[in-house]
Amino acid sequence: MGLLRQSEKLGLPLMNLVRFKGMPILDQLNLEEKLLRTTSDNWCILNDGADAPTIVMGVSGKPAELLELESVIGDNVPVIKRFTGGGTVIVDEGTIFVTLICNKDAVPKVQPYPRSIMSWSGKLYDEVFQGIGDFQLRENDYVFGNRKFGGNAQSITKDRWIHHTSFLWDYEDRNMTYLKLPSRAPEYRSARDHTEFVCRMREYLQRSAFIDKTIKALDNYFMVQPATPADVNSCQVAKFAHSTRLLSKQELEDACSSTKPGTIAQSASI
Repeated sequence: MGLLRQSEKLGLPLMNLVRFKGMPILDQLNLEEKLLRTTSDNWCILNDGADAPTIVMGVSGKPAELLELESVIGDNVPVIKRFTGGGTVIVDEGTIFVTLICNKDAVPKVQPYPRSIMSWSGKLYDEVFQGIGDFQLRENDYVFGNRKFGGNAQSITKDRWIHHTSFLWDYEDRNMTYLKLPSRAPEYRSARDHTEFVCRMREYLQRSAFIDKTIKALDNYFMVQPATPADVNSCQVAKFAHSTRLLSKQELEDACSSTKPGTIAQSASI
């Protein structure tokens, strides 16, 4: 790095970059929440693929409304309710996860409000996808044209915020059948089913190129410093109550039963 570039970066906040490959999504979400709530550092967590197909719902998500529960239960697909908002996704080894955990004053002109954070993230990824496809930020989604490839969720505390994204580098068509068409969907979706609504990033760029471009774009806003899992563990508190959790099979079966006509009629008569 030249002396001029070094001097320019001296005024930038430090960003700890931690990279994983195939980290289970439940472990990742627990780590993210812990770093958000118990540290005062800026973090980027980059996880290249989940270890197994898993459905992840937002904190207020209702399984009966969002999932094809009979198929989910029958195929033993794990369902997680995460600590952030946002929609429902199914992730697997074809998903690339990028998480940004920042202090509220880390990025100039970015306020700790969803729209401000989302707008800045759109600019960040506009640099990543410069000249690649027709990249846009549309109604809180990252899209090429009118097809989604990146879903976002956030959580904002008094002094910090988290913005995490699941990028569909690739996916199995069958996995999309576990998800219902949500009643609240972005207008640009136009009631399209999942296979018509989403697209694969691999049709636009290589996996390693996306990761490298993301780190390079972050370097324009932060002094990016590689960190190891050991570094992460050294700054965490021993005890922390995570709010992300794996839903039990009984919870899913109860949700499935509640949607059946007989159950609904019986509940209404009580």
